[in-house]
Amino acid sequence: MSNVIQLKLPVQRQSDAARRAALIASFANYRRFGDDVFWLKENAELMNILECTGAALAEDALQPLQGFYDQAEKRLGFFPQYYRFLLSLCLDLEDLGLPGNKAEALCSWAAREGLAEAELSDLQRLEARRLMARRGIDPLPHDAGLEDRVRRFMDRSDTFAMPNKKAAYELTHIVFYLSEYGRRDPGLSAAAITSLEYAGILAYLDQNADLLAEICISLRYAGETPSQIWEGWLERETHRFAVVTGPQASTADNYHDYFVCNWLMAQSGRDAFRKDAAPERMAFHRAEPFVGPLREMSECIFHMEDARTGDWHAMRPHVQGVLSETGHDILAEAEQSSDKFADFFAGFARTGLRGVAL
Repeated sequence: MSNVIQLKLPVQRQSDAARRAALIASFANYRRFGDDVFWLKENAELMNILECTGAALAEDALQPLQGFYDQAEKRLGFFPQYYRFLLSLCLDLEDLGLPGNKAEALCSWAAREGLAEAELSDLQRLEARRLMARRGIDPLPHDAGLEDRVRRFMDRSDTFAMPNKKAAYELTHIVFYLSEYGRRDPGLSAAAITSLEYAGILAYLDQNADLLAEICISLRYAGETPSQIWEGWLERETHRFAVVTGPQASTADNYHDYFVCNWLMAQSGRDAFRKDAAPERMAFHRAEPFVGPLREMSECIFHMEDARTGDWHAMRPHVQGVLSETGHDILAEAEQSSDKFADFFAGFARTGLRGVAL
């Protein structure tokens, strides 16, 4: 009888540059097509993250997007309603190293056409201003009050003590634009920092990794250190993503959660985009999260009606009594994650209409 010795060689991992190149190729060529607004959205988000985190790319990594760049002015002329996506992509491609300088001309055309004037939202106007300012152009020179208005929105902390994902995402994006994605101090007030803290508590109670990652990035852009509880959980969630490759990979996936969690990893000095990637169709699936206690907490205090108060220490036993063991643990972690939890709960309890004659 002979002995068979098996030689186990170490698995060779992809380099950072190879993973990024494969990721770019997958989103550029295999998930969607160039005239699909979701193609624009996905690719603009990926380029934005790579550009603002200073990612090093291989020399030919951007080649899959060369065809888009070459035809960008035609797309902008025919799809001006998507000008923010189109400008963002062109600006980031140039700043990441793709040869060319057409972004300035495209920004000038968009400003002359008044595309930012068609926006109803201050958030979208702020994004348009930030994009075109990258080439020295202000599309809204007569709107001197735009920044003051968005700062008033951020400073109303009570807004963010109640479940309102739309408002919370708008809060983070205002910070992104004011800070030029971490390039300058956004000058947030103490009230705006409190708003981010409240929104973060809610996101953690809801186990919403996508939103919480954006909040942590925003806090870092503002010069703050996010809760270790929040960022530790997000790091674990990032490692738990599954990547599926091949024709069967569905684009109805959690790619955005994957992007934003890895953006936070890069922004906080951790390893980002560590999952192996392939230059083919890919999908990104978050591991099944625990159900956060946010809904149970809301239902509990709603049904208490006039018996509820904004005093967290008085309400804690009532709330804890309706939670599952997992929900109880998540609530305890949320309480430990911020010294503003009691103040947050005073707004979350929503007792403001008492005593008002109706």
